This record gives sequence, C-alpha cells and structure tokens, in this order.
Amino acid sequence: MKKSSRRQARLAVDIGGTFTDLFLIDSRGRQFGKKVLSTPEDYSRAVAEGTATLLGETDVRPEEIGEVLHGTTVVTNTCIERTGAKVGLITTRGFRDVLEIGRGRMPRLYDLTWIKPPPLVPRYLRLEVKERVNRHGQVEEPLDRTEVEDAILYLLREKVESIAVSLYNAPLNPIHENQIGETIRSLGPTVYLSLSTQVMPLLKEYERTCETVVNAYVMPVVAAYMLRLKDRLRNLRIQAPLFIMQSNGGMITAEESAQRPVEIVECGPAGGVVGAAYLAKSLGIDNLITLDLGGTTCKASIVEEGRYTRSSEYEVGAGIHMSSRLRKGNGYVLRVPSIDIAEIGAGGGSIVWVDSGGLLHVGPRSAGASPGPACYGRGGEAPCLTDCYLVLGYLNPNHLLGGDFRLDPDRAHEALQKIGRRLDMDPEEVAYGAYRIANSNMTRAITAVSSERGRDPRKFTLLVFGGAGALHVAQVAQGLGIRKAIVAPYAGVFSAFGFACADIERNRLRGFIHSWDETAIPHVEALFSEMIEEMVALSEEHTEGKGRIRIERFIDLRYRQQASELTIPVPPGKLSPAIQAKMRQAFDREHQKTFGHHFTDGFVEMASVRIVGRTPMAKPILRGLEDGRTKQDHPNETRRAYFGKEYGFIQTPVVGTKGLKGKPVRGPVLIDKYDTTIVVPPGWSVSSSGGGSLLLTLSGTPSGNK
Repeated sequence: MKKSSRRQARLAVDIGGTFTDLFLIDSRGRQFGKKVLSTPEDYSRAVAEGTATLLGETDVRPEEIGEVLHGTTVVTNTCIERTGAKVGLITTRGFRDVLEIGRGRMPRLYDLTWIKPPPLVPRYLRLEVKERVNRHGQVEEPLDRTEVEDAILYLLREKVESIAVSLYNAPLNPIHENQIGETIRSLGPTVYLSLSTQVMPLLKEYERTCETVVNAYVMPVVAAYMLRLKDRLRNLRIQAPLFIMQSNGGMITAEESAQRPVEIVECGPAGGVVGAAYLAKSLGIDNLITLDLGGTTCKASIVEEGRYTRSSEYEVGAGIHMSSRLRKGNGYVLRVPSIDIAEIGAGGGSIVWVDSGGLLHVGPRSAGASPGPACYGRGGEAPCLTDCYLVLGYLNPNHLLGGDFRLDPDRAHEALQKIGRRLDMDPEEVAYGAYRIANSNMTRAITAVSSERGRDPRKFTLLVFGGAGALHVAQVAQGLGIRKAIVAPYAGVFSAFGFACADIERNRLRGFIHSWDETAIPHVEALFSEMIEEMVALSEEHTEGKGRIRIERFIDLRYRQQASELTIPVPPGKLSPAIQAKMRQAFDREHQKTFGHHFTDGFVEMASVRIVGRTPMAKPILRGLEDGRTKQDHPNETRRAYFGKEYGFIQTPVVGTKGLKGKPVRGPVLIDKYDTTIVVPPGWSVSSSGGGSLLLTLSGTPSGNK
C-alpha cells in the first residue's frame, strides 16, 4: 500500500447525527474546515458532497490527497435501529440460549417497564452441534461433520447473510471452529463469517458469543458502506488509501475494519478525545475533562497525566449510554478496547418537550439533520436546543457556518411559544430553562467520568468542542466548580481534527489463565513472541511496510476468583521475577485507584495477554483554520442576549478572535466563528490561548448592562 507522506494532503471526515465534519490539511500545511448536513439515508453522500465543496473552495486537487481518515456512525446506528444482517449462530450443544440468559442483570432494578433487548439472532437461527473441548484445550468429543453440514445448509435455506460461530472453550483450542469455518466457506462462499476465536479469543461464553454475533450482524452493512464510500471518492478522483478510526483511538485500514467492524463502534467520539490529548500536550496541560457537544449527543471523557483513559468493555445498541461501567444490561456487550466515554442525549438538535406532569425536558430524542430544529426550515416543528440558542440571542441567524446556513428566528420563537403556552411561560423563559436543563445533563455526563471514578473535576481544566460546546462551556464549568475552561481550535470539526492526530493501531489478545508466578514466564514469552510475529506480518501486509511499528505488551491481572481484570503494561525486556514483582505493585496501585481497595497478600492470577502495535502517522501543527468566513472585529456590533433573571437581556458585544490577542476581555461577550459561537457570560473573561484555542476564566466580577 502507498506510504503516507508529510507532503501529501490529508482529508479527515467525521459523520455525526446532524452534521458531517471535514478537516483538510494541504501539502503546504494549511488547514481548512467544512461542515455539511449529514445524509442518514446514505452517509457516504454527505462525505462526497462535503469533500467536493471543500476542494472547490480551496486550490487542493483531488490527486494531491494522500490519505483519507474517516469516522462513521454506521455500526452504532445499525445496532440501535436493528437494521443489520440476518444472522445465524452455530454453537456447542447446551449453549443455544446463552444470548437470552446473558448476565441475568437488570440495569434499572425498580423499572418495571424495562424490556430486555432481544437477541440479534432469533432462536430458530441458533443451532447446536455436538463437540467438546475441555478446560485444558483437549478434544473430548470430536466434531460431528454431518451435523455441521446439516446446520449450515439449514441456515443457507433460511437465507442468512452472515454466520457467527462460537464454541465452548474454543479459545483454548480453535480446531473445531476452524473446521466449521472451512465448511461454511465451502458450502456458502458468499456468506459473511465471524469466528469467535478471531473476534474475541477469550473465555466468557456470553461476552464472546455476543461480540461475535454483533460482528456478524454489522459486517455486511459496513462492507457495503465502505464500497459505496470508495466509489464516491473514486468519482471525485481521490485514489488515496482509506483509514478508519477505531473505538480505541487508533486508525486501521478500511479493509481490516470491514472484517472487524466491532472495533469502530465509537470511532467519532474517540477522535475528539485523541485530538484533546494532542492539544493538551501542546498546551502543557496534564489533566483535562473533555466535553464534545454536537447536534445529537454530548460526550464526556478524561485526559489524565496526558493520556486518555480506556475501558475494556462497553455496550452497543442501547441508544445513549452514561458510561461503560454504569447501567450495564441495556445493550449488547463488546469486550473491545475503547476510550472511556460517557454519553447522553443532549445536543443542538435535542428536542425540548413537556411530559404529562408538566415538567420540561431536553432530549434524549433528537431532530437530527432531517427534519432538524424548527429554525432550520426543513419541516421540523418540535423546538430544539438550537432554537433556544437563537431565541436567547446567542446565535447570529445569518452567520451559522459562515453564512452558508441561515436560521429562521420566527420559526424558533413560534416553536418555543407552543411549549410556553402549556407552561404559562414566555418563549425566552422556556429557552433559558431548557438551556439550564441541558447544562445540568452535561454536568451529569462529566461526573460519570470524574467524581464517580474518584477524580475531583475541580482539579481538571474543561476542554469543549463540537459545534454547540462553546455555547455551554462557562455555565457547565461553573456548575462543576471549574474556574478555567478552554474552547478547542477547530471546535466544530475537532473530532475530524483528532483523526489527523491518531496513529495506526492494532490490538490483539489471547486468553491464558495462570497463576502470576515464575511458572508463567515461559508460557507468556512464547505467547508474546507468536503474537508479535503475527502483528508485524499484518502491518507489512496492510499498511506501512517494515520497521516502523512499535509494539507494547500488556497482561490482564486479577485477584483469584474475581470476574474483572485490570490491564497492566509490561516493562521493556524479557519477563522476569523482578518485572513480575513490579507489575504486581502496579496492579495493587491500579486496583486501589479504581476500586478503592487492594489486598497486599491477595493471590494474583493472569487472565489474558495483549499486544498493541502502533505505527506513527503525520501530525498536524496547531495553527487555526484558513477561513475568511469567521467574523472579524466590528467594535460597535452588539447582539441582544439573555443571561438569566439576574441580568435579563444585555446588549452584548460581538467580537472576532483577532480582538482577543491582547489582554483578557471580560464578559458578557459573544464570539462568532465559522464552526461555533462562544458565549462568555457575566463573571467570566476570555483570552487567546495557544494553537488557536481560547481560554475562559471565572473572574467573579461580572460586568455589563442589564
């Protein structure tokens, strides 16, 4: 495959529920951003249309693009909307109903209306075969080939598009899964195939089966999407290799992602956190709380000591989720490394509504790109947060996306007036009430990744991005006791920018349960050697050639008989008793940090080994967008903006970023940029920070006229 080059242009595209964001770096290092409405009926269309428009606005030729970096919501939407493939499952006799049984856990103990999500494979398509591998990896009962062929032929007659295979103890000896896979390829060569030992080679029958089924469920959808996207890019004369962001914050080739689509579920939110870590390093900040607020959802995460936190498990298909560790049981389990993100339904497109008891709510339902908020004038009648921003005076109706997208204040006012009649409130009161509710919801998302993890948010700096993030930044920070907040450069396209900050990354693991003592050393070294050899070969085959890959090793440790593990890095060099002792100490510290306790004399065992292969990619220089559409300074321009009952409506100065080069500007003030608007309320000040970012500081001395 063609190698990446710093002299080639790079195009990054992030698909959101409302907007599709594009970030382009040309061969001279200039940076351009573009936002277009997403096209849910075929997301690749928005990518192509946005790319064509962006290239038309610059002097970059399609042939100059050397890499396309992409994040998509296709996998998430497929699971939420249940629009995936018709899947068949082949499993060991006695394990047909493992998907139904699950973990026997209710996510909401006292919610009598809760309905368990149905398995992605109906029972009549879940077939059992005779076979058995024991806990030592030895075959106790050979595979019945005739029974296997009958099962496959039955599934083919039922016209399944994809088959998942998950056998008991298969990670200890994959011989039977491999035999079934060969038979499927022989009898149904056009059927998509997912083997559990290739998707998640760990024990834990439910988790392994669930992840394998999800992989099979979305494989045909992702493969079709990748083909459409590549065709559209080729029609634009873009022949560059396509890389896809993964949930873990690393890039992977489109071909690999089509085989393992479970690894790209949370790719969009991951891009923003990767960009945040890159920005934090540039600004010399170790600890950040990130808040990504777009058109549909709000995502929060943490960068601690310069690194983003990761989770080894999360759920998909449950819609909005609070956290990977909270409220389990709503969706389908994936044991895939991912950046730890808390997500709620709060964005510019979140619908404002009143329940039967007369209480005002915001989200989680969203108007998305179509029909969108009422002020979009695209047929939407329900009021959304964007309508609230407009009524409160925060947004310039003629400046969204540099004037490319006009908003209708009358439609926004009319939509909120309908809510106001039910509550006996003015539209402005409804708008500000919804705005405050949204702030509270965002605070909940942040506490899920901070205080509920034992971190004090007051010791962190808040970094916001996404098109709507800067409209809430000061209020959310103040609610958490945070006195400093940063609005990221390229805020409205920051997740796409984050794609350009990522490296190629591949994760592989093997299940191996053994006591954590000297007897484990030869087995672990042999496993690492085999896995590293496979990783290097994969790297040479798919991407960047020989010699650039960096390997990191990890071992999952736990106290004996525990059900959860902690991933501990392995220091460089061969494993030895001394290194084992250091890792044991690191495990105790991490256990104390994560769970609030540890056992100094507790017996520790290992559950699996992991390796991560990283190949560096070119990184952007923080310099801001090359865009003349951002509002320049007009000293006498003001906008009537509402800041609550204490201040009411204030004639608020509107400035551009050039007016912030000197001393801090005290609020209230509004800053219009191409991709976002920054609201600086009374009591806060704003100044220019490094790399095109803006720093907001709580001053405690409000100014301005009511």
